[in-house]
Amino acid sequence: MPQGRGPAKMRAFMSKPPVDSPFPAGVPALEAVVENPATLRELLAIKPYVRFWTGRVCNSLAAQIQSIALAWEIYEVARHSVSVNRAAFAVGMLGLAQFLPMIALTLFAGHAADRYDRRRIMIASLCLQFATAAVFAVMVWSGLKAVWPIYGVAAVFGAGRAFYQPSATALVPTLVERRMIPRAIVFNSAGNQGATILGPAIGGLIVAASPLAAFAVSAVLFLGAIASLSAMTSPPRAEPASTASRWTLIAEGLRYVWTTKIVLGAITLDLFAVLLGGATALLPVYARDILHVGPQGFGVLRAAPSAGALLTGFVLAARPLKSKVGLKMFLGVGLFGASTVVFALSRSMVVSAVALATLGAGDMISVFVRQSLVQIVTPNAMRGRVAAVSGLFIGASNELGEFESGTLARLLGPIGSALFGGCGAIAVTLAWAFLFPALRKADKLE
Repeated sequence: MPQGRGPAKMRAFMSKPPVDSPFPAGVPALEAVVENPATLRELLAIKPYVRFWTGRVCNSLAAQIQSIALAWEIYEVARHSVSVNRAAFAVGMLGLAQFLPMIALTLFAGHAADRYDRRRIMIASLCLQFATAAVFAVMVWSGLKAVWPIYGVAAVFGAGRAFYQPSATALVPTLVERRMIPRAIVFNSAGNQGATILGPAIGGLIVAASPLAAFAVSAVLFLGAIASLSAMTSPPRAEPASTASRWTLIAEGLRYVWTTKIVLGAITLDLFAVLLGGATALLPVYARDILHVGPQGFGVLRAAPSAGALLTGFVLAARPLKSKVGLKMFLGVGLFGASTVVFALSRSMVVSAVALATLGAGDMISVFVRQSLVQIVTPNAMRGRVAAVSGLFIGASNELGEFESGTLARLLGPIGSALFGGCGAIAVTLAWAFLFPALRKADKLE
């Protein structure tokens, strides 16, 4: 409990929100949480959280290496028989293959995360992801000649991810005290971004030597994630599971997101901006046929956005956003769009990498504000469902964004596709600043 607040004062504080607060009654403001912030030493002293974090990093690293290997393998196979534009479209279809099962299953996964053991759901999902990595390795070893089998296995991988993300997101606040949540969010993001930096770089080097080895390494890392989570004890439930019907509970989560307008504005801004500005799907095209830097350069380009995000995460950890957070989030998303435009027009490896790093920095600001809002204000009993809705939006912006970029690349060419996406992200930022004035005027995370 923050210093200086007795039980009676805390009950009064939680009973009604501050004037013009976007949060529902009964939810403490984030300002009350950060009055007594946690140190990193305190966070790392919590063994269940450390095991969770280790498993999450192993999973992220495995997924990144596998993503690099899949994108390169699909593009190489497709280029043997089709043009650059059609091969770019084939890469974009990979995102759609993973997104379709996600959109079909995520809301049910959120319901499961609120009803069943979240740790066990994560382990089951990781087992499925390990199986897909093993199947990909067998497919490459047997001599892959067509891309359609990859899409089928990728869809199974997407189904596993659909159940993993809501449970992982909802589990964090049950492992640490409320005052530690902002620090845990930054530390989670730092670990994820670190894995996203190392994953593409390592993946590019391994793929250059052997795509088969890349899938084998991913499988081993998935096993590491399973082992780490298996060694962790499940936190006790703070409240009994609801006896309401599945559809009632799913509708409750959707209604919560819809009625909390600042949260709705934040996650939909991320959805449409990243959906349009998803230039990362075009990186195999840029690496091979525009910048001519090969698989090693491809790995560097894939790592650049995460490098910018990781550096920004360190800055946010040292100097958290204290004022005008809404405006800063809009500026971050606008920077994301402008950097995409620079990347689209660049013919220099250095300029392209810097533009992608700047893109990642802008995205990190948006992620920090959005996740802090969503995780702290949401009651534990419905965190899984709200995380599922948020994860569905994120999945749409990433996987469906890859499909959008690939489709536009076929129509406008890869450069036209990236340019259109960057301009579109800027347009969405301006539109959302007008449609969600409360989000734009938000001064503090409270």
